[in-house]
Amino acid sequence: MSIDGFLARPDDALDFLQTGEQEPHGFKEFLASVDVVVIGRRTFEVVIKLGHLALYGNKPVIVLSSRPLDFSSVKSAIVGQTSGEPTEIVRQLKARGFQHAYLDGGITIQRFLAAGCIDRLVITRVPVLIGAGIPLFGAVPRDIQLRHVVTHSYTGGLVQSEYEVADRRP
Repeated sequence: MSIDGFLARPDDALDFLQTGEQEPHGFKEFLASVDVVVIGRRTFEVVIKLGHLALYGNKPVIVLSSRPLDFSSVKSAIVGQTSGEPTEIVRQLKARGFQHAYLDGGITIQRFLAAGCIDRLVITRVPVLIGAGIPLFGAVPRDIQLRHVVTHSYTGGLVQSEYEVADRRP
């Protein structure tokens, strides 16, 4: 996200995330630690449009949407769809044997965080201010206490912080 907290520009553009030469910053290692990707519909549509579905490798991708989606253009990826409240979605994922999900998309992250369904946050900040866009965080129903785990800074300017969610009450 940008330093001022935006995941994308208001028009869903992600151009500001490219800050010169991309150095390794742990994304591959992080992705190796998860067994499923849970992504909001709007974010999925952006990922497909940009041709970035391959970023998730061979991980199953579950798209959250209450309306039918057409996956016919998706090749060489395992993509499914579900909807519901975050606690129900977590229950469904556990019933399928998934234990560690990567959540992608601002509203998806906001909903799961508010419902107490997130254990850990890994936030990578790109050294740019964009002024407006789609925020990572929104209103929360109460204070959500976090415990800092570690922060890494990279020569290209990226700063990545990991937090544990200290109190997951909804």
